Amino acid sequence: MHAIRRFLPFLLVCCVLALPAPAGAQVAVGISVNVAPPALPVYAEPPLPADGYIFTPGYWAWAPSGYYWVPGTWVLPPSPGLLWTPGYWAFVNGAYVWYAGYWGPHVGFYGGINYGFGYFGTGYEGGYWEHDHFFYNSAIHNFGAVHVANVYRKTVPANRGARVSFAGGPRGTAARPGPNEDAASREPHVPPSDVQSRHETAAGGLHHALASVNRGRPPVAATPKPATFTGRGIVSARRPTPPAAHPAAARPAPAARPAPAAHAPEEHGEPERR
Repeated sequence: MHAIRRFLPFLLVCCVLALPAPAGAQVAVGISVNVAPPALPVYAEPPLPADGYIFTPGYWAWAPSGYYWVPGTWVLPPSPGLLWTPGYWAFVNGAYVWYAGYWGPHVGFYGGINYGFGYFGTGYEGGYWEHDHFFYNSAIHNFGAVHVANVYRKTVPANRGARVSFAGGPRGTAARPGPNEDAASREPHVPPSDVQSRHETAAGGLHHALASVNRGRPPVAATPKPATFTGRGIVSARRPTPPAAHPAAARPAPAARPAPAAHAPEEHGEPERR
């Protein structure tokens, strides 16, 4: 029995490689049989460490000891023009399979998961590249005391409450890759950088990162820089905001009013003067 337990993680990885992957998806690198990842915790974005960094949201990773939280963090992209597509869990053939994130010219499919911070299930609303300059959406990001040269503002949905952390199955998202995501999957990709890999490995050594310990509310939910889990700017998870109460049935609804004429918004919102 002890020998079986010792080799179980390796057997699980082999099972992953035998599973069919969604079209255009990344290569699966981990699996947890019959164990769904916890809901995504609710947390704020730590302050931007310097102009040019891109925020990569946190996620649940798998180890023989169970799920553990990899804090969200700001990362320098490998080169200008690249955007981050987050990894995601998917329920495939009775198992929860991890598809790793990657860098590319456009954001691809990430399971319809609402990671927040611009990653609301499809695409990316946190910023865009123009030539070699990254423009930040100030409606989303926390700049702290850093002066950011290129800023615009575009209102996006609020990030509230716990969120499902996997696609497929009876309780996951029902998202499927759209035409833009299919096209992005065929573009050249760059794997996570060495600093991102070190960040995930270091998080795996934190006892309080285990879901079995933090009960879905990691004390280090996000960090200003990779593999830095103490000091200023560390963000802890907070309790999810309860849903708004429904109005009493006897209360009359307000009379409908004609909606004002809508104006077509700009693609990236209004630029700000700084």
